[in-house]
Amino acid sequence: MEDFIRLEHITKRFGGLTALNDVSFSIKSGEALGLCGANGSGKSTIIKILAGVLKPDSGSLFIEGEKISGYDSLAGIRKGISVIYQDLSLFPTLTVLENICLMRLIEQRKIISVIERERGRVQAILDDLGVSIKTGDIAGELPIASQQLIAIARALNNDSKLIVLDEPTTALTGAEISLLFKIIGKLKNSGISVIFVSHKTDEIMEICDKVTVLRDGMVVASKSIAETGVTDIETLIVGQAAEYPPTENLPADARPVMEVKKLSRKNNFKDISFTLRHGEILGVIGLLGSGRTELAQSLFGMFPADSGEIFIDGEMRVINSVQKAVKSGIAYVPEDRLSEGLVIRYPIKDNTVLATLDAFRNKLTFLDNAKIKETAERWINTLSTKAASSEHPVSSLSGGNQQKVVLAKWLESNPKVLILDGPTVGIDIGSKIGIFKFIKEMVKEKGVGVILISDEIKEIAHNSHRVIIMRNGRIGKVLESNEISEEAIHAILNQQKQEL
Repeated sequence: MEDFIRLEHITKRFGGLTALNDVSFSIKSGEALGLCGANGSGKSTIIKILAGVLKPDSGSLFIEGEKISGYDSLAGIRKGISVIYQDLSLFPTLTVLENICLMRLIEQRKIISVIERERGRVQAILDDLGVSIKTGDIAGELPIASQQLIAIARALNNDSKLIVLDEPTTALTGAEISLLFKIIGKLKNSGISVIFVSHKTDEIMEICDKVTVLRDGMVVASKSIAETGVTDIETLIVGQAAEYPPTENLPADARPVMEVKKLSRKNNFKDISFTLRHGEILGVIGLLGSGRTELAQSLFGMFPADSGEIFIDGEMRVINSVQKAVKSGIAYVPEDRLSEGLVIRYPIKDNTVLATLDAFRNKLTFLDNAKIKETAERWINTLSTKAASSEHPVSSLSGGNQQKVVLAKWLESNPKVLILDGPTVGIDIGSKIGIFKFIKEMVKEKGVGVILISDEIKEIAHNSHRVIIMRNGRIGKVLESNEISEEAIHAILNQQKQEL
């Protein structure tokens, strides 16, 4: 089988920064290549070069054996290359039909009024994918999983021969991921190549035929999936064995920081009771619909509970708003950091102090910009955030470093309880380990109680003192420290799946 696309000795610099250094790899027709590496390793630059958005400073690109020159985004589309970014680049107010057809019609210089003639072709593509999406639906009103399938259908409508998926499972549930993998299998069987860009090494092992690992802009390995494993890939990404720091035993006399008694919210969760102690990391995991995120949002006052009681340091608190939650010493790092955790266009320094702005006003109630900058720089150093300056917009940072800004924002408020909901979504293994190392040091030194919500079994098992496994809005099982293991959590979740 011949290579569909081959990159040879690609180098790309931005000023004095070398983003890619002599990168070479290839992918055959009908093959799935996993492309992985730490944040800032060069993955995004590779994607933009394949899309024709960036031009390499040196090196060559071959498509179906032909050396390509004058390559740009339009040339990429004509050569059968489609990139599906994390934001999907759909028009939310247009229909499914319009989103799938517009690019093809523009490329062919056809008038938009003929779009109705494409309905049969588009419906055939959707039927072939095995999805129940109507061509007349408004794209922005559909779930994120359906929007992703629209983007794939758009690529197929453009007669794509290579589809690049950038972190495609970040916002998907387990069932939606299974459907996506089934569709990727169909694409491979029809001879379409796939580049699967992801931080999730277990997913790369499941769906890809081979893997290419980038580190510091260079290819450190290109291997067949058959000759590697999750641990091998993680070691290549980080440069050393990737292991979470050990979770130290909690002192027997650690007193409660939060007590929740019979907390309920209609259609979300019921009779939730637990105790969180000072310095404890309490893991919370469960299947789709278990109510774990709804519980977190209720504890933070976003969607207050209908009944039940919450105590902070022994004092009952009525938490019916975010303001009251913050005043009670509760902080919340949401799963969707871009829309809920950050003001993406604001500088890093402004995002860092958003939750504590009043503390930075002087006697005349003006903001003390020097103090704000000093605080932001302190957190950049404390969390080892890769940022040239606190004055730069937070949008200029990688996902892992954006998450560190969200953490800094809430840690600056000196919380008693820190709720982490999917804190490492879209973050590489190296950054994950760094974040949890800091969290464990913080809970030990300051006695903060942490509620860690995640769908990653490994993350929960290796970073929790106790684990709550939720089911249908209730607490299904509590694992004490001596009962926690990946195998134990996996077995319980599997049993829940079988009983559905």
